[in-house]
Amino acid sequence: MKSGSSAFIFLGMRMLLGVIFIAASVDKIAHPAEFAEIVQNYQILPDSLVNVFAVVLPWLEALLGILILCGWWLKGATTLANLLLVVFLGALGAAVARGIDVHCGCFSSKASGQPHTLWYFGRDIILLLLGVFVMRAAFRAPPEAGRRRES
Repeated sequence: MKSGSSAFIFLGMRMLLGVIFIAASVDKIAHPAEFAEIVQNYQILPDSLVNVFAVVLPWLEALLGILILCGWWLKGATTLANLLLVVFLGALGAAVARGIDVHCGCFSSKASGQPHTLWYFGRDIILLLLGVFVMRAAFRAPPEAGRRRES
């Protein structure tokens, strides 16, 4: 990042992305069985992988959020976060294309009420744009920009 204001914007966007990934993981970590039901409703994974996915994914989201928030392994963390966001959009699109009404399971493991599919798509696209911004900035930053100086 060249100027102080762009560095400040990058930091703010990075913090926002990290917090979003951590927030997305909390309820799913606390309620893996309910999240497994949401994953099952997508009808994408074989039954044998649903529970594993429902347990591993939230912890991966939490780890990525922490890495992004702290600025550690930022290139890899943002790349993987964006890959997950693309997969989430693809899974949602596949469910909609097959006529399946799903609760996205993005920030909650509760599947009550009517799914808001357009909202899910819009929100995921905004999150992907945020992720791409942070990833591009991370790849453009000089290597020493993310390291702490030792005294």
